Order: sequence, then C-alpha cells, then structure tokens
Amino acid sequence: MARTASAFASGYRTLEARPNTDSLIKPGELVDLIEVTPLTLVDRRIYNQLLDHAWDRIDQPVTHVISKSALRGSHNSNDRVGESIERLMMAIVRVAVTRDGASAVERVQLLGGNVETLSRNGLLEYEIPQRLRRILQESTVFARLQRRVMFALTSKYALTLYEMVQKRGNLRWRASERFTLAGLRGILGVPKGRLTTWSNLRLRAIDPAVQEVNRLSDYQVEILPSKTGRSVTHVELHWRRKDRSGAGPDTSPVAAKPRPAWLDRQGPPLAAQTYELARRRHGGYDIYTVEAEWRRWAKDKPPAKDPDRAFLAFLAKFAAAHPL
Repeated sequence: MARTASAFASGYRTLEARPNTDSLIKPGELVDLIEVTPLTLVDRRIYNQLLDHAWDRIDQPVTHVISKSALRGSHNSNDRVGESIERLMMAIVRVAVTRDGASAVERVQLLGGNVETLSRNGLLEYEIPQRLRRILQESTVFARLQRRVMFALTSKYALTLYEMVQKRGNLRWRASERFTLAGLRGILGVPKGRLTTWSNLRLRAIDPAVQEVNRLSDYQVEILPSKTGRSVTHVELHWRRKDRSGAGPDTSPVAAKPRPAWLDRQGPPLAAQTYELARRRHGGYDIYTVEAEWRRWAKDKPPAKDPDRAFLAFLAKFAAAHPL
C-alpha cells in the first residue's frame, strides 16, 4: 500500500501520529472503506470522535470511556447519540488491506460492545473490535482532519470527500486518482437505489460536496466524469493545495465565499513546497503537529513577514529540542 507523505520515516506507522487541539488522526483504511450499512453525517462525526478519544490506546483490548456531552454537539438530547452508536455497532464495512503481499478485502464491524449511562451527563463505555484493532496496528497511511472543518461540513458526502483529500493531499508525486463510479458511490456511502443516475449523483451529492470542501479546506478539488461509450463509468478526483490567499479556480457562488473567520485566525496557509522542504530536513517528525505548535506559539506575536521561513526556523529549533 502506498504511503502518504504523512508516513515520514521508514517504518513510520499511523499510530505514531499524534492528534492535537486543532486536528485528529483517521487511519487511511477507515477513509476509503465501503459501507455495507450506510451511515449519516452525525454517525461519521461521532465515530471520528470515538477514534480520537481512544487514540492513545486504540490498538489495545481495553474499554474506552467518554462523556456523552462530548458527542452531542449542539443538540441537547442524548437520543441522537444512542441512535448513532447503535448504527455504528450494526455497521459492517469492507476495508482494502494487504495480506501476504496480495490485495484483499476485510469485512469488519466499526464498533464493539458498549454501555451507556442513561443520565443526561452520563458516560459511554465502548470497545474497538479486535479485527479492526489489527488493521489499525498495521496502518501506515492516515488523514489529518481539522476539527473545525469536520464540524462545519454539512453533509456526509462533503465530510467523506474532505477525508479522502486529506488522506491524499500530501502525496508528493500525485495529484489525481481514478475511481470506478460504483467505487466512488461505495466510499461516499450512497444508499442502494438512491441517486442512481450520474446527473442526480452529481447534482445532489458530488457538486455540493466539492463546493463545501473547496470553501472550507486547504485544497481545491475537482471530480470529473469519464465515459465508456455513452455512460459515465469512472471519475477522476483531482486536488491541489490552495495558494496563500485561499483562492482557487472555482468561481461558483458557494466556493467563492470567503474562508470562515476561524480559519483566518489560524494565520496564512503555508506553501506546499514548505511542507516538502520540512520533510526533507526533518523527516522523522509529524510536520502538522509541529505546525500546530508553531501557530499556538505565534498566536499573540506580531505576524511573521515570511511565515514559511518562520515555520522552518521553528521546526529546526523544535527538532533540536526534541531529538528522535
């Protein structure tokens, strides 16, 4: 399986990547999975939160405990949390894996047994299934998801597309990927019998998702159809990191909206070349974690004249103070 640029050093594994206050880690195998049981936007957000909360011991056969209030979001009722947990328990997914050097499909459950305290401010005790833990132990590819982007996206198709791009966005020699139309439908979790034509799928799912990801994320995305005869049978996913202004070629009304204030407060985005240079100089570090540390450190300081050089200087000092 090809590694993203996030798998920096030889032998680097997904479980070595660290979440932080701004972002969480999602193993690549759980990004491109095929849902046998379609999930909702809320289900997917809650599952990402459960993975994040369990991250320090996610590969161990232990029970994890989280407050239900952490999963409710802006909703006052626990009913939605309980319904999502039950759908996640029933969800069976197909995960692409490698076994003995050959490609394989592994069918797993997303969530194991759990206990929910019924009081409003109660707790949820939950387990990660054993077979899924094994997949995570072997993972070397991951997506780093910005928490605020995850909660700002308004459809499950947009969240899934965002995860797909975050998994692929830092591949050094690649900026596109081809999918069968059926494969993309499976990854997006389109229910069987819904959006059966390309025009409906594009209008109801793909175009709105692309517009949201283009507006909220650090990447500009396109999904282009490819025909066999008269029918669309494949699509090409293209991505590129935005320039510092956040501008891109998409001029649609949604995509043209300015970046939200919370993104602007993070400071100007760094150039793609800066990340490449950072990895060449300090390949053993999780560059995005160090970037988050740098932005927190620089938050109350005057803006840097050259943010890219300022970050590289901070990274050099960080590496000297935290030798591998």
